[in-house]
Amino acid sequence: MTTIREADFVQSVADALQFISYYHPADYIEHLARAYEREQSPAAKDAIAQILTNSRMCAEGRRPICQDTGIVNVFLKVGMDVRWDARSSLVDMVNEGVRRAYLHPDNTLRASIVDDPLFARRNTKDNTPAVVHVELVPGGTVDVNVAAKGGGSENKSKFVMLNPSDSLTDWVLKTVPTMGAGWCPPGMLGIGVGGTAEKAMLLAKEVLMEPIDMHELLARGPANKLEELRVELYEKVNALGIGAQGLGGLTTVLDVKIATFPTHAASKPVAMIPNCAATRHAHFVLDGSGPAVLEPPSLDLWPKVGWTPGGDSRRVNLDTLTPAEVASWKPGETLLLSGKMLTGRDAAHKKIADLFASGQGLPPGVDFRNKVIYYVGPVDPVRDEVVGPAGPTTATRMDKFTEMMLEKTGLIAMVGKAERGPVAIEAIHKHKAAYLMAVGGAAYLVSKAIRASRVVAFEELGMEAIYEFEVKDMPVTVAVDANGASVHQTGPAEWAGRIREFKIPVRVA
Repeated sequence: MTTIREADFVQSVADALQFISYYHPADYIEHLARAYEREQSPAAKDAIAQILTNSRMCAEGRRPICQDTGIVNVFLKVGMDVRWDARSSLVDMVNEGVRRAYLHPDNTLRASIVDDPLFARRNTKDNTPAVVHVELVPGGTVDVNVAAKGGGSENKSKFVMLNPSDSLTDWVLKTVPTMGAGWCPPGMLGIGVGGTAEKAMLLAKEVLMEPIDMHELLARGPANKLEELRVELYEKVNALGIGAQGLGGLTTVLDVKIATFPTHAASKPVAMIPNCAATRHAHFVLDGSGPAVLEPPSLDLWPKVGWTPGGDSRRVNLDTLTPAEVASWKPGETLLLSGKMLTGRDAAHKKIADLFASGQGLPPGVDFRNKVIYYVGPVDPVRDEVVGPAGPTTATRMDKFTEMMLEKTGLIAMVGKAERGPVAIEAIHKHKAAYLMAVGGAAYLVSKAIRASRVVAFEELGMEAIYEFEVKDMPVTVAVDANGASVHQTGPAEWAGRIREFKIPVRVA
């Protein structure tokens, strides 16, 4: 009978979470490198270059790929012949591993989990608890899949109860465009079909742990109907032209994974969950011989892609920025921002709204007049860092606050990731402001542009506090200009048209 020691299990979970925070899976890098080589959209190619450059920097520096270091998901297959040398419950052991990983002094990870999701929403400070799924199976080992799922991609999860005769393909092609770019493509789609509502969702999440093998599948050809469906969805989703970061291009998904389970004759439950450009997961097996050891990927795996700002990028001094200069920015233009900006995301915006509603003004030290706000929740710094990885968060969550911020604070531009919705675009147009997009999945790269950082308000919010950043040549794209033109609308439409008109292949060769 195998004996698994508590210390070995906890250490293995902690080590795996540290490992996946800075190492992309090798299969993801291989497929993304192929997508980079064949990409024809300049904006998408630049975004993929930033993601690949960031990925290698994180592997070398052992710092998080993304500032959103995720909610931990653990899938356990526990052999029925296993004996535990442990005083804690299985879930408590998982959570201790999470705690150790996220508080590791050499690579502190961002604590994103809030307790009491309806009311207080207090940060638990150590990213616990994890979401744990346990299955008892024959054998004498413990099989573990560990993942860290970012909020941007998790928030785009979809579920539907189709009629048995309805087309899965039609539903996917109708649904993917509604997900926007907040899930940070290019990534993967996990699709679960069958069982019950909750089973379909679980299938979709777990199938994302499987290796990316679309390149191999296309090379050998489908061997069954499920593989035929995977190829069909891969090609048709990419033909939508959404592209990297939603800017328009040839690659929206690197793979489509599908898992099925028997279901009721009257039902066809379907779940779809995307994995983002910061996909993070690892697999290990414990057999009683000690903690798991994960083998780091060779740095030779990464393509020789080193992102640098283009020569036609416009440099912007944030300290002398005026509404007239903002109005001169063109959709799709690359800017390099230097100077001081303030940060703020969901909780800070809510606090500001409450202050105005109660007749109070902004807190002392916070002045948004003719300033830019960056939607970000950074990782805490380690060693000599000014700030940890600090990539953008999904901008649409701030849409409902945009009119208030532009009208009452004097704010003239915003930086985030992905598209803006109609309400925000209307406010941007009305106030002749602008929205700038930074690349999701390039958090460590972006952090290198931040030269100074200090908290100026709402310190109790942790990573959601308002910071003042001083930046040097921070790269962004004009995503919505002062006239309300959005590249997240024009880019995908242009590339979907090109793919159809010129019959551009959407397979990664």
